Amino acid sequence: MRLVRRQGLILLALTLSLSLAGLTGTATGQAVKNPDTFIQVSFGDWDTFDYAWAYDTSSHTIIFNVYEPLIFYDGGRTDRFVPRIATTVPSVQNGLVSADGKTYTFPIREGVKFHDGTPMTAEDAAYSLRRFLLIDRDGGPTSLLLEPILGMTKTRDDKGNLVLKFSDLERAVQVKGNSVVVTLKEPFGPFLSIMALWSSVVSKKWAAANGDWDGTAATMARYNNLKKESSAFFEKANGTGPFKLERWDRAGKQVILVRNDGYWRTPARLSRVVFRSIDETATRILMLKAGDADSIAITRREQPQVEGDPNIRIIDNLPWLRTDAFFFTVDIDTRGNPDVGSGRLDGAGIPANFFSDIRVRRGFAYAFDYATFLQDAFRNQGTLPKGVIPPGMLGFDAKREYFSFSREKAIAEFREAWGGQVWERGFRATVLYNTGNVVREVGARILKDGVEALNPKFRLDVRGITWASYLAAMNDGKLPVFWVGWVADYPDPHNFAFHFLHSDGTFPQAQRFKNEELDRLIMQAIKETNRDKRQALYYQINQKFFELAPSVSPVNQVVFRVQRSWVRGWYNNPVFPGTYYYTIFKG
Repeated sequence: MRLVRRQGLILLALTLSLSLAGLTGTATGQAVKNPDTFIQVSFGDWDTFDYAWAYDTSSHTIIFNVYEPLIFYDGGRTDRFVPRIATTVPSVQNGLVSADGKTYTFPIREGVKFHDGTPMTAEDAAYSLRRFLLIDRDGGPTSLLLEPILGMTKTRDDKGNLVLKFSDLERAVQVKGNSVVVTLKEPFGPFLSIMALWSSVVSKKWAAANGDWDGTAATMARYNNLKKESSAFFEKANGTGPFKLERWDRAGKQVILVRNDGYWRTPARLSRVVFRSIDETATRILMLKAGDADSIAITRREQPQVEGDPNIRIIDNLPWLRTDAFFFTVDIDTRGNPDVGSGRLDGAGIPANFFSDIRVRRGFAYAFDYATFLQDAFRNQGTLPKGVIPPGMLGFDAKREYFSFSREKAIAEFREAWGGQVWERGFRATVLYNTGNVVREVGARILKDGVEALNPKFRLDVRGITWASYLAAMNDGKLPVFWVGWVADYPDPHNFAFHFLHSDGTFPQAQRFKNEELDRLIMQAIKETNRDKRQALYYQINQKFFELAPSVSPVNQVVFRVQRSWVRGWYNNPVFPGTYYYTIFKG
């Protein structure tokens, strides 16, 4: 199984090597503002800093600069790893992976201290993994490690009862001497690539002292699927990483990190990293041009406003494993929900199960003008979609049939939906996006235009809400139609297939979507060791994604970055949630 995955990754690594060439930049002689401080300005806010709860790139950008995993990706490569909290990357060759591929031994580094000055131990590393497996909040990241380590995709039964046993945690994650030994249920090819971002080490003693899980069987149940604000890690942090969390100013929409001068490696060159959230694009651009921001988030639409400035550098055509989509919730929580109108199929609203009819979902898919979206939101820098798996990954097929803009097909689908009632009565609902995300707002309005043009009785409203509120409403099943992008947790098609289509994946849980055939195909594909057979399975999964349309991919975008030309040391890795600031300096 591991060989199969590596064949695909080598191609990706070569692509990365080419794309990373020439990224060192050239200074233009301008005076460097705030030479020891990096200011990143984007839009949206942060959800939580709990490494086991957070599952969005905004939060993880903070987390992966404050905490450290056992191993880490080697620069921009996705097929090579370097030790971090572990002293050695396990392999069969060095004897740290068993011959049957199920047991991984991670020797733990000595002399590492947490930000509060206490020493980090193998017991902390084991506790951190066990806690990650235990938390398993709805729609969270726990399944990433739960699946390979315990052979489960969730820790609760259909009635919400905890089925995870403490003895399972103790057996699967053990401390032996100064090593942490992890035993998998079955060999799992991408295991190390998951560990490279998702094995953050936290302090067991600090966690217990701050009211979090103490690592015992007696208390474990109360921390399963806990509310994010109940976590000790929600707004505080005590990692071993190169930066320490100084402050999360939620009212001021700002996060400040300061250098960890006690870091076990050479301390970072930056003394501070400031993250600011400003929804107005014009303000972000002015800050960049004035040197008051070192890097900002903008879309292709605004790119011409920063082109030609000798003090600003645009790094384009970046490889990034990402799929964007608009999603339908098939069982909407209509209680007190302003986005479903009357809550009935009466022309003034939609019922909770409006999107349970495939015809409705496919009608929306055919009503979307993909080419206009590519032009208006991305200035044609991208390609039209072919399904859930991004280009360059096993299972992607550029020749596959997928949705295209077709008024005739959209009308045909809607006329059949709900036995003809949708076409006859009409409906009103809301398409939602996170505030400040211009691309998603543009997409939402194109969808509105396309759907409303089909029938004067069709009405779609468009509404933006803040990122944290958006995530909460999504997980609560309150968003009828919503836009989200997905960046790979690790470079394997399973990561997309599972979280877009498996009933225990992040989005299907939020959508209340379940298809038993898809569940079976997805689990069959991850266990398949023959590359050709595995690829054929992902072709089938992609075909079902098209037929069932639980969500619709509107574009394959080409990613770019904008930063001041005085920024040095930045590099891209297509699975990073954001910038890794340890290597960055200004000069």
